[in-house]
Amino acid sequence: MKKVSMYTLSTCPWCRKTKKYFADHSIPFEFTDFDLADEATQDRIMREMDAEGAKGFPFVRIGDEVVEGWQPARYAELLGV
Repeated sequence: MKKVSMYTLSTCPWCRKTKKYFADHSIPFEFTDFDLADEATQDRIMREMDAEGAKGFPFVRIGDEVVEGWQPARYAELLGV
């Protein structure tokens, strides 16, 4: 299965829905809450998001693909579920 990682905001309802989606489908994932991260981690996240042209959260990486926002159909497509 492709690796799933994401950057989220602890207060974002769409970010919570995204985490729940992967948990409900028993898909392992890693996440970092941007707003709770230290300054160095926030800087690294912003550089990564800028490089991908992303402007919002959740920022989900599935394998080599990036999905911005709550897009469960796209998550399923990329994971083949």
